[in-house]
Amino acid sequence: MSYFDNKTVLVTGGTGFVGTNFVKELSKFNTKIIVPIHKRDLSFQSEKIQTINADLSNIDDCLKVCENVDYIFHAAGMVSAARMTVNNPMTAISTNLIVTLRVLEAAMKQNVKKILLFSSGTTGYPQYNHAVTEDEMFNEDPAEIYYGYGWSRRYTEILGNFASQKSDLQVAICRPTGVYGSYDDFDPSTSHVIPALIKRAMDKENPYVVWGNGEEIRDFLHVRDLVQGCFLLLEKNSNSDPVNIGSGKEYKIKDIVKTILDLTDNKDTKIEFDNTKPTTIPVRKVNVDKAKKLLGFEMKISLEDGLKETIDWYRSKIK
Repeated sequence: MSYFDNKTVLVTGGTGFVGTNFVKELSKFNTKIIVPIHKRDLSFQSEKIQTINADLSNIDDCLKVCENVDYIFHAAGMVSAARMTVNNPMTAISTNLIVTLRVLEAAMKQNVKKILLFSSGTTGYPQYNHAVTEDEMFNEDPAEIYYGYGWSRRYTEILGNFASQKSDLQVAICRPTGVYGSYDDFDPSTSHVIPALIKRAMDKENPYVVWGNGEEIRDFLHVRDLVQGCFLLLEKNSNSDPVNIGSGKEYKIKDIVKTILDLTDNKDTKIEFDNTKPTTIPVRKVNVDKAKKLLGFEMKISLEDGLKETIDWYRSKIK
């Protein structure tokens, strides 16, 4: 029997990338799924989904969607891609904080049992070159390029902890690394690195220009692995104790580029690295020992398999 059987689960952001994957995985259980609808329609359909028209920046709408809900996966809001961090740094911060405040307030008032909040395993930590552990988040400020957004992710954790102290709401805090997979955002103006690279490879760009020098190191995790990690986190560690959910592996951007080009039949494409374009920090490694010890969580989908699946999904959508 699943932990989510016979439960009502609200997935905010259930029409977006991460939220859609939560909805899809939850639909495998005997679970009633609530998805607020605002600007986008559902990407995944199931008879177990109930949609409610709602603007989550409005407290009355939040109270409506939280009514009789057992658990919340709070995946609503804006993510901050590199270009947005540089060119439009306030939009994601203001949107996310307002929506999170409203959802937490409504969850407290409606006696929701548990909520999972997303912090960040990439932007919130100081700029260290080693694999960061959970207790290092507040040792120093975030990297300069992430300063505002990183602090907003940290404040999400503070808000969650405050809500748990002032009510019976139990709070799980996930610090995810770079996530990719089906239903991702492939819009060049807002997408993160992997969907951006996939789209340009599918567009047969040649030369294939990559921002930075290719030596940048990141931790990437397939979205289905993220969802499974969050399921375990909500069940086993809902005490405002943040946990890194990532692969624990180090990937160089140049190696990801080569893999994507190989998987899209672009092996002979000329690759050019452009250091004049804005990039973020050169290294982000994440320690995932805590997730393994507390949750029994480990990455199951390899990067190559995950990239192939993502490419196949994107290919199916552009036919």
